[in-house]
Amino acid sequence: MSEILKSIMSKAAKLQKNIVLPEGEDSRVVIAASQAVAEGLAKITLLGNAEEIAKNNPDVSLEGINIIDPVTYDKTPVYAQMLFEARQGKINKKTGLPEYADADAAKASILKDYTMYAALMLKAGDVDGLVSGACHSTANTLRPGLQVIKTAPGIKTVSSSFIMVAPEGENKYNPDGVAVFADCAINIEPSAEEIADIAISSAETARDIAGIEPRVAMLSFSTKGSGNDDKFFKSVPKMQQATALAKAAAPDLILDGEFQFDAAVAPEVGKLKAPDSKVAGNANVFIFPNINAGNIGYKIAQRFGGYMALGPVCQGFAKPINDLSRGCNSDDVKAVIAITALQAK
Repeated sequence: MSEILKSIMSKAAKLQKNIVLPEGEDSRVVIAASQAVAEGLAKITLLGNAEEIAKNNPDVSLEGINIIDPVTYDKTPVYAQMLFEARQGKINKKTGLPEYADADAAKASILKDYTMYAALMLKAGDVDGLVSGACHSTANTLRPGLQVIKTAPGIKTVSSSFIMVAPEGENKYNPDGVAVFADCAINIEPSAEEIADIAISSAETARDIAGIEPRVAMLSFSTKGSGNDDKFFKSVPKMQQATALAKAAAPDLILDGEFQFDAAVAPEVGKLKAPDSKVAGNANVFIFPNINAGNIGYKIAQRFGGYMALGPVCQGFAKPINDLSRGCNSDDVKAVIAITALQAK
């Protein structure tokens, strides 16, 4: 385990946040829940039928895990009413009818969708964070967050970032040993306004989870107007506008752009191309213009650079929700539990 991940785990354990895991039917999640409680990483609420979970995981200790069965839990009607009120007036696009005719219809729905159930627990303040996605799609994990948790104050965009952990040994371009890349997984072609949101959210991730003071570089194939694609895709003007919007929204944040990657990380290039910038040659948070650049960038760092990629970490929600890869193992689930705990305020 890397020192960064050990630090994340240690900080999470001190907080003792209550993280809900709605996928009690998945053995990887149950194992992670057991280990998280045994190791004192967090308090865990697991959704499902206790007898079924025990039967399907005979070698796993369930001691200390708060197992809630939505079918019999006494607060289920409360959560159903919350959902009905939150979505009142919303129309189902397929049927043309209201999403939920009444609270009973909402109750029937959440008894089939435990991720939504968990999101309602989070909205009610009964848990501090939500981790799902081991056996459900990203859309199934994020949709309840968008519908009932909503975005954080001042933020309109839910996004993702990867915490990139450097391999052992000194790296002159990354003295922190860790960096944040965004958005590499959710927003395909974000607008300038969305990129500004992504930058502000990523800076918060850098502070809260990576444990570094953010210096945010808005990336492009251009540095301070050296290139332009205004006749084609307008990506350079977009990053310039996003930089201005982010600076206006978060004037105390150390953020600048647009930069080519080398101008953002190499002091000798940064001094040459942007001598007056506090970020050039010194960045540790990198905001990409679209998902193509972001996804390619983080995977190059992984494969060529030997970096460990923690994430994707979901950002921008009013309360923490994180999505697991369906190929995850129990250690991955534990890491995401820890990250989610650090996002909880």
